[in-house]
Amino acid sequence: MKKLGKWMIGAAILCSLGTNVVTNVEDKAASYAYEIACEEDACISVDAVAKDALHTRGKSAYMMDFSTKTPMYAYNEKERLPIASMCKIMTLLLSFDAIEEGTLDIHEEICVSERAASMGGSQVFLEANAKYSVYNLIKSIVVCSANDSCVAMAERIAGSEALFVDKMNDKAQEIGAEDTLFANCTGLPKEPQYSCAKDVAIMLRSLLEHEKYYEFGKVWMDKFEHPKGRYTEISNTNKLVRFYDGCDGGKTGFTNEAGFCLAATAKRNDLRIISVVIGEETSSNRFDDVRTMFDYAFANYTNALVVEENTAIEQPLPVSGGKEKTVNVCPSRSMYSLQKRGETSKYQVEAHFDRTAAPIEKGERVGEMILFREGVEVDRVDLLAMESVRKANIFDRLQEIARNWNG
Repeated sequence: MKKLGKWMIGAAILCSLGTNVVTNVEDKAASYAYEIACEEDACISVDAVAKDALHTRGKSAYMMDFSTKTPMYAYNEKERLPIASMCKIMTLLLSFDAIEEGTLDIHEEICVSERAASMGGSQVFLEANAKYSVYNLIKSIVVCSANDSCVAMAERIAGSEALFVDKMNDKAQEIGAEDTLFANCTGLPKEPQYSCAKDVAIMLRSLLEHEKYYEFGKVWMDKFEHPKGRYTEISNTNKLVRFYDGCDGGKTGFTNEAGFCLAATAKRNDLRIISVVIGEETSSNRFDDVRTMFDYAFANYTNALVVEENTAIEQPLPVSGGKEKTVNVCPSRSMYSLQKRGETSKYQVEAHFDRTAAPIEKGERVGEMILFREGVEVDRVDLLAMESVRKANIFDRLQEIARNWNG
């Protein structure tokens, strides 16, 4: 009878509160902070760039770490200059965005307009009114900088090149490329149109977040297939893809106005670098300067793993109103801290939870983790629930009250 009485009292309490019962864990955001010392190598401060160690020969240059966006070298990095075909980085970014959003299928076929087929400069000689797959058009843009393929993609995504250019400029502002203005999707001379070395690095970094890109970026030579069995031989304009260890992407550019330009990326171990040069006098200079920048970065820097993808962080998330009281959370991707060899320092990681009430689905975003170095934010990553937590029902509550009563 005693136990029955306890259950009846519990039921009465639950009925008076209604079905949306909360426990003593408040449904509000929580945060936790951890301070971690770099034992062997130091976290480099954002202003410790290699100004005296590197001397590029172009009009501007910029180098940064992919993971933390830390600048490692800068020269006239915000000077507004023509960038020629490097503007195709944005054309590719919008193409991969559309694929990821589901508004474009990488295997669908596009009917090429006469205008697209008539583009001059670098091209893959598309046939007007013929159909080509999105996959092959993207490959031709990445590998041989095909202007005709760019226009074909722009017309498919936005309806016209002019509308696509509006999307390019909107995207530039969205990702923080504030010193950039596009006038077309190819980089062919047209006023007003400009960008800067830092913005090109920002655009390339955004493109590199699409894993599918690397399938194209590392291609050295290939055949582009046309209808009726015709082929065009294509080779990568970025020679570092073949001749520099770790280089797996980038974009060249050249016009008389812009000079020789190059944006490239290379990765060794866990360190990925992005380097940009604009306005070099010769083609060999752009490759040599970017190669030198890469060499300096890999010789002097390393990336330390801070949190690992799909691995539970130390502090589980308290859950209110659920069948379980906590849920393990993990970062959606690995997070690294850029370090300069031979120095010592500390960095801090903070976990902020903004989703604490059941129900919670496995893989759902429940907060974020932020990496600080010397008080400056350098990276942030989503935190995801590693298990599902169902909402507690009235019987779960009755059992909990009974257990507490017995306790």
